[in-house]
Amino acid sequence: MFFGCLGAIKKHSQKEWTMTLIRAENLSKTFKIYQQGEGVKGYLKNFFKREYEEVKAVEDLNLEINEGEIVGYIGSNGAGKSTTVKMLTGILKPSEGEIEVNGRNPYEERKKNAMDIGVVFGQKTQLWWDLPVKESFRLLKEIYEVTDEDYDKRIEEFDEVLQLSEFWDQPVRKLSLGQKMRCELAAAFLHHPKIVYLDEPTIGLDIAVKERIRDFIRKMNREKDTTVMLTTHDMDDIEDLCERVVVLDGGKKIYDGQLDSLIDRFTSRRLVMDVKNPEEFKLTIEGVESVEKENGETEVVFNREKVSAADLMSEILQDYEVIDFKIKEPDIDSVVRKIYNEGL
Repeated sequence: MFFGCLGAIKKHSQKEWTMTLIRAENLSKTFKIYQQGEGVKGYLKNFFKREYEEVKAVEDLNLEINEGEIVGYIGSNGAGKSTTVKMLTGILKPSEGEIEVNGRNPYEERKKNAMDIGVVFGQKTQLWWDLPVKESFRLLKEIYEVTDEDYDKRIEEFDEVLQLSEFWDQPVRKLSLGQKMRCELAAAFLHHPKIVYLDEPTIGLDIAVKERIRDFIRKMNREKDTTVMLTTHDMDDIEDLCERVVVLDGGKKIYDGQLDSLIDRFTSRRLVMDVKNPEEFKLTIEGVESVEKENGETEVVFNREKVSAADLMSEILQDYEVIDFKIKEPDIDSVVRKIYNEGL
């Protein structure tokens, strides 16, 4: 295969050595959308000859994810995130390109691939609807061939963070959304997979449950070195868990790098001040994009690549008396909106 020797070794920022677990080269997935004619005439026409349109959900994707990474995989609806995950899990066969997960083609070796991965889809369940939670987990234990000793140890460990014992004997159908998602997450990590794909794991959940789920993901990544690929529209998940993000737009990868670099590249910082005599405040410093005055505060929007906050404050303090100030960092929501609206 084009990937060469299994387990290519690479340097990693936090670990001395790491192994590349996910590789994709020129990966594409095309769907055929059949056209439905109108009326009887259209029906008869389609009966003899069906017309269709080809839509590329993922196009020419190149991707590498290393052991122990938590990667945010983000994009607007229809960008190709879920399609990518389904190809990586072996549910879908790529139309073009090559793909390898832990040394295997996930579509051709679906059973072996399934033993190495965990998956959480926000709108779907891997638990049995009418069974108590504990019975669902016992079935999963047998499916993934987890020993009795390991099973007891892991359930106890999961309970410390996710508090599964609160509803351990309840049928899955009686669980709240937050309780169900905590179970789904524990089920995905039960067999200590090398890779876990999380598709909208915190959708619709309250803040307390989201924090508990993020703590659990962080714990599994840190202690078990589990690689996590996270697709979500909740930017707090990305900021809290991911150092690296991959941004998809229209099925194409438009950014792959550090989250901080993405924020720095696409947003300005804001210096908010309480200035004496704000009506007299003016600035003509390179890198300052605007000065706004509202509700007794003076807000200076500046480009961090052209002027630092320290240099800006030094210039301001030479001419004005500043009573108080603070730096407002940009949020990732505004970054993503800007990318979707304006592109790179």
